[in-house]
Amino acid sequence: MNLHTTPHTPRATRTRGTRRLAALAAVAAMVVAGVQAGSAVATPGDDAARATAATPSTAAALGVNPSAQRATAIKSAQAEASSAAKALKLGGQEKLIARDVIKDARGTVHTRYERTYDGLPVLGGDLVTHTTAAGELKSVDRATDAKIAVASTTPKLKAAASARKVIFASHGGEPVLAWETVKKGVQKDGTPSRVHTITDATTGKKLHSYEAIETGTGNSQYSGEVELTTTKSDAGFELTDGERGGHKTYDLNQGSSGTGDLVTDDDDTWGDGTGGDRQTAAVDAHYGAAKTWDFYKSALGRDGIAGDGKAAYSRVHYGENYVNAFWDDSCFCMTYGDGEGNKAALTSIDVAAHEMTHGLTSATANLDYAGESGGLNEATSDILGASVEFFADNASDAGDYLIGEKIDINGDGTPLRYMDKPSKDGNSADFWDENLGNLDVHYSSGVANHFFYLLAEGSGKKTVNGVEYDSATSDGSTLTGIGREKAYQIWYKALSVYMTSTTDYAGARVATEKAATDLFGADSEELKAVSATWTGVNVK
Repeated sequence: MNLHTTPHTPRATRTRGTRRLAALAAVAAMVVAGVQAGSAVATPGDDAARATAATPSTAAALGVNPSAQRATAIKSAQAEASSAAKALKLGGQEKLIARDVIKDARGTVHTRYERTYDGLPVLGGDLVTHTTAAGELKSVDRATDAKIAVASTTPKLKAAASARKVIFASHGGEPVLAWETVKKGVQKDGTPSRVHTITDATTGKKLHSYEAIETGTGNSQYSGEVELTTTKSDAGFELTDGERGGHKTYDLNQGSSGTGDLVTDDDDTWGDGTGGDRQTAAVDAHYGAAKTWDFYKSALGRDGIAGDGKAAYSRVHYGENYVNAFWDDSCFCMTYGDGEGNKAALTSIDVAAHEMTHGLTSATANLDYAGESGGLNEATSDILGASVEFFADNASDAGDYLIGEKIDINGDGTPLRYMDKPSKDGNSADFWDENLGNLDVHYSSGVANHFFYLLAEGSGKKTVNGVEYDSATSDGSTLTGIGREKAYQIWYKALSVYMTSTTDYAGARVATEKAATDLFGADSEELKAVSATWTGVNVK
């Protein structure tokens, strides 16, 4: 993932597109025309039932394409990418690479691009164009406002054989020619490590370094008796979900590489609900992945993590006494440890959803995993992870706004994170301040988690599914929630069509306000609530 040290608020510009850009928009509109028009309106209640009933209009309002149409739209956008670059007045050495095309219910076509310069990838050069069906370029959200240009693409300093030559534009200053190297290893807790380091190719100065493996923790072994979609094989049954893109669950057998063995069973009855049975962790991982897929499909209208109808895969029983779980873009997979004593695998619904959502973020805004954008990346996984837990409506693990409340990693029964008051964990921030980007991304995420809770539920004391909450604002204002469904629709819309790799908290406010306007209107109470809630967490 492309990272940066100084987040930069995306810029919106307004100009008139060329005829070629109009043709591009028209093509994109035709290939995604199969999405039914309508608007998504939801109220608090039964998440799963309401989301399923609202699928056609929700998909249209959020701007989601069926996977086959999405692939055609991207291909068409790439064929016209050079014309789009000219319409955006990019330099002659710059080229655009189409990553996604979405047409929403209002007819706006949102095209997400990566950028190259003289054939080199531009880290922090991504942008999203927003174009009417008639071809008018309404606005552009850019990861950087800087002009992409360097004096030379010939480095003065040599780098290791494995280094990749890039243009680094994610630091908020002028783009520079740089080397990107990746060092593989193992973190202190046993998590795999892939540290990316960006070095100025002229001076040798270290520009940035980040860890590419994205981690998270959650509940385990609390889903009770569940239904699984499996596949009959010659030897019995295997954990392959043919209804959800072919998702497979593997047993690493305490290893730390490869896929291990596909989990199989002779009678299609899996695990016993305890950590003593090796199948139990696989059951929870498989079930959590299925519920996340279903949430994406019915609540967001999205066909899989990358929107292409293809599943990721899960690996359980990673390492010895590994108390964590992680998402890895390189394998497009989720991996789960077994916890202390290898008896409490971190494979619950919200953990699966959290990890899969890192993949979703990578496939959309690709939020840099550092600084404020890194906090937004982590918060997105918490936000949608919590939303999936509510959506699953599982009596053994009821939905809540607590992260990791069942696994007792702290040893005193407390959760890892609290969305209603993040600072209760002793590390996370409740409100934005100028030093927020210096926190670990799991703690800077607190402001966005708090925003989501307040937007969904409002301020003050309340009880949800038997859990008591008490949330306050930075300015003492009183907020009334708009409900979870509307809140996660707004967040997802902002993530998928307005955020870029360098979006910071100020940019997130702009993106969610745009999303609320698209979904509910410029004079809507939902838009007013979004603005008031951001003010309530001190994001002005």
